[in-house]
Amino acid sequence: MDSATLGVGEDDLVTGEAVALDLPAAGLGMRVLSGALDLLLGGVVLIALLWLAMLLTSEADDAVVATIFLTATVAAMVVLPTTVETLTRGRSLGKAATGLRTVRDDAGPISFRHALTRALIGVVELWMFSGVPAVVCAVATSRGKRFGDLAAGTYVVRERVRPQLLAPPQMPWQLASWATTADLAALPDHLAMATRQFLARAGQMSTAARTQIGQELLTDVMRYAAPPPPPGSHPEAVLAAVLADRRRRDTERLWREDQLRRRLMPPETLA
Repeated sequence: MDSATLGVGEDDLVTGEAVALDLPAAGLGMRVLSGALDLLLGGVVLIALLWLAMLLTSEADDAVVATIFLTATVAAMVVLPTTVETLTRGRSLGKAATGLRTVRDDAGPISFRHALTRALIGVVELWMFSGVPAVVCAVATSRGKRFGDLAAGTYVVRERVRPQLLAPPQMPWQLASWATTADLAALPDHLAMATRQFLARAGQMSTAARTQIGQELLTDVMRYAAPPPPPGSHPEAVLAAVLADRRRRDTERLWREDQLRRRLMPPETLA
């Protein structure tokens, strides 16, 4: 197993670089409000299509009338939501108004297949039974999924949420001397993020998992550091020291670059 994926829980989303993301699932109240807005829009479209169908078929026979009415119903209940969610990558009118989006279980954008599956099952659970099965299913599942989400492999997330940034690790005092004098190369982004997430969540892990993951991450991180830390150093302390000093070095480098830019290009020159 790649160390970048270690410590990822079953409810975490993982990017293409194997970095766990915590995208919060939408709450039941917001989903009900979003669904109500979507049903309202679908109802308005359905009424408009049926009224138009009545005007166009006032002198047609019963078979033609039934066909047109069925077509209008399918268009409002299936074609409209499928088209909108496919084109907007999971954002219906109700979801756009409430700051929600439908995504795949792996956090990727949904496709036509996902939108169609949700719309077809929505005919039964939303239109025929007024959304009662959808609410019951959402209460019973961990991510608030309705039956359409279970069948399509999707769920609804909140988009209007402030990102949860991990606190930067602090320098362990016993390794400060080693870290400031060691040759520490920049870590790959996915490895640095995996290490930060491990340090932030280490206290929530079992002892065995914490020890294994810490050792594997240390092995990867030490490929970018020399000389090795003092013998007997705790793996988590070494990881924290590397990240803390890399952060210090990057901050100082950016400050020097800013000072050089200010000397070479004074503010009046930029203006």
